Amino acid sequence: MAEKRDYYEVLGVSKTASADELKKAYRKLAIKYHPDKNPGDKEAEEKFKEAAEAYEVLSDPEKRQRYDQFGHAGVGGAAGGGFSGGGMSMEDIFSHFGDIFGGGGFGGFGGFGGFGGGGSSRRTRRGSDLRIRVKLTLKEVATGVEKKIKVRKYVACKHCNGTGAEGNNYSTCTTCNGSGVVTRIQNTMLGRMQTQSACPTCGGEGKIISKKCPHCGGEGIVTEEEVITLNIPAGVMEGMQIPLRGKGNAARHGGVNGDLYVLIEEEEHPELMRDENDLIYNALLTLPVAVNGGTIDIPTVDGKAKVKIEAGTQPGKVLRLKGKGLPRVNGYGTGDLLVNIGVYIPEKLTKDERKIFEKLQDSESMKPSDSAKKSFFERFKSMFE
Repeated sequence: MAEKRDYYEVLGVSKTASADELKKAYRKLAIKYHPDKNPGDKEAEEKFKEAAEAYEVLSDPEKRQRYDQFGHAGVGGAAGGGFSGGGMSMEDIFSHFGDIFGGGGFGGFGGFGGFGGGGSSRRTRRGSDLRIRVKLTLKEVATGVEKKIKVRKYVACKHCNGTGAEGNNYSTCTTCNGSGVVTRIQNTMLGRMQTQSACPTCGGEGKIISKKCPHCGGEGIVTEEEVITLNIPAGVMEGMQIPLRGKGNAARHGGVNGDLYVLIEEEEHPELMRDENDLIYNALLTLPVAVNGGTIDIPTVDGKAKVKIEAGTQPGKVLRLKGKGLPRVNGYGTGDLLVNIGVYIPEKLTKDERKIFEKLQDSESMKPSDSAKKSFFERFKSMFE
């Protein structure tokens, strides 16, 4: 018999691992090597049982203490029940660690092919998911929009109602006798182990098509283009996904449709930038407006807004237009429109214009005050913090 590996090594955890860390490590391995996910793979089956044995010992404080002190000899057959008692089947493993797998099932793998939940062991097929991208303008984001999108996908064949059989011509699978699963029993070092996996002949359906539908070739699905109406709420953001349950590909031979995921993309606005639910506009004032004050037009998502500029407005000032941003997608509140003020310095002047500035450059009014210098320094400093 091959020498047993260290239980901590099996689970890939340190000797100081907490109970939660042990549980997470075991669940990860159990999912990876689950028999339903690896039908007929003996190596995966052995790794699955090895991980279960390691977790059975390390999750029990008393057994873990004995193992830490004496190694495998400290837990070999000493305790009643569990793996140390020997003879555990896959069903015993599932029963013993049912809470690890979320109760009556095991993630998306359908339990142990018939263990752990009762009912039919035939597998329910599921169609694949689809993803499409939808581009929205900033105005559409602000108001919400209804979009009609064309999706090319698999749909159930109308001639056979998705069964794949013409006139419901089926016969019972002789390999699994209609159960949809095949059972294997092995004698291992842990005892007598029983595993179940999908029948390789019928793919887990329990029946064989006697006469295929000529329209879908026995698949039960055909490719068609469907127009789907999508109501996109206001406030969605770039990268968000909107799930449409059951709007994905149909499954072969009936079953459950997959889902359609709509990925949101935003078209770049020529003047406005988005920051979460706020909008940002960079306004560039002329010198006369910055000095004397005035009124400027600011673009918004639904038109323009007039904003008053106070005389002596400094570059770097931020004006806030409350409620002129985007609504939050959950419906509570709206962002603001932030106007960053910049001042344009003329690059070319006529002789007369230059003389005007030459006369003004020695004026006390043209020199920055101490408070203006301090304000500028603080803003500049904040850029590097």
